[in-house]
Amino acid sequence: MSIEGGCMCGAVRYRTEEEAPPCYACYCTDCQRRSGSSHALTMPLWRDKFTVEGKTVQGARTLASGVAATVHSCPVCLTEIYSHNEQLPDIVTLRAGTLDDARSLTPAAYMWIGSRQPWIELPEGARTYDTQPNDPVEWGDILEFRRRSV
Repeated sequence: MSIEGGCMCGAVRYRTEEEAPPCYACYCTDCQRRSGSSHALTMPLWRDKFTVEGKTVQGARTLASGVAATVHSCPVCLTEIYSHNEQLPDIVTLRAGTLDDARSLTPAAYMWIGSRQPWIELPEGARTYDTQPNDPVEWGDILEFRRRSV
């Protein structure tokens, strides 16, 4: 099974040889500004299973956690597609809205809810974080990295 997606204009396409892994919704003010919306839907993928066709332009940014990241966007339409950072060298973080079909995605967790817009209501019983987990093991549990790496 694989999933595919790309930028708005089609100049950059990607594919991952994974079934759709868990994603999370991030409500940090950085994601609000970058997306021009109330949040970003983000999906971590294994870097060695992720292939990109087409050139991307890269930019540097500091994540809400303070970690430096490299962002990859389409040079034509400037759609942000994915990012990566040295703290998690085996992972790329995909903007899940760039998937060809993102309709079936449901976030496994909701991050930075302390920054969410006051009109946003989260599902009852949802796994929420006022900021984000600092423990890599907890991240792994949320995003099922152990199950996916077997």
